[in-house]
Amino acid sequence: MTTVTQEEVLAGLAEIVNEITGVPVEDVAVERSFADDLDVDSLSMVEVVVAAEERFGVTIPDERANELKTVGDAVDHIVNNRD
Repeated sequence: MTTVTQEEVLAGLAEIVNEITGVPVEDVAVERSFADDLDVDSLSMVEVVVAAEERFGVTIPDERANELKTVGDAVDHIVNNRD
């Protein structure tokens, strides 16, 4: 398993959010809330989670996905829970 940095995960998540929602990559930052700041609705969030799982080789259980409120929450989960 190769290690991945928080910066790499953030960049990857920014690309995923951009592809799914059209939010500019530069607007995706660790302190941003998916729902409040980036307007990611629940359906889009499911797409973000699935894409992140595939891209980073990580499993994000549904109950955990519901707890990912900010981009930083997702970055931390991915960095600390790679398969």
